[in-house]
Amino acid sequence: MDGRSPRGRGGFSPYELTEDTPVYVISVAAQLSGLHPQTLRQYDRLGLVSPDRTAGRGRRYSARDIELLRQVQQLSQDEGINLAGIKRIIELETQVAALQARVADMADALDGAATAMRQREAAVHASYRRDLVPYQEVQQTSALVVWRPKRQQSD
Repeated sequence: MDGRSPRGRGGFSPYELTEDTPVYVISVAAQLSGLHPQTLRQYDRLGLVSPDRTAGRGRRYSARDIELLRQVQQLSQDEGINLAGIKRIIELETQVAALQARVADMADALDGAATAMRQREAAVHASYRRDLVPYQEVQQTSALVVWRPKRQQSD
């Protein structure tokens, strides 16, 4: 089951809500986050939490935005961090998440390349001729053999 509710064509709704779907107007977002709507506007102006906008320029907050508003409030009130510091923390956390995603992508690509290399190696080994047998001289000697090239005679 993929979490969608049965509706519409094909048995599922064409609209799937995720934590990034902007659905909350500013008054609902303020109520859910425990902040005043004017505080949300200030955070938007400062670039702390930037909700999506409707065609009429109204703000629409997602569940992720609400969680970020709560985090900003916690850092400000409980930890005593100023808004500039909070903005830097959010920027760094976003950067870390992007880098972690990039590392995961690179690890997946590396795993794929290693699998392909193992398959190519197995194919090469499978192509070896089995009728060739290595030659090993039975008797080993420690005799020294000196070789001298023939001298060419000049005419």
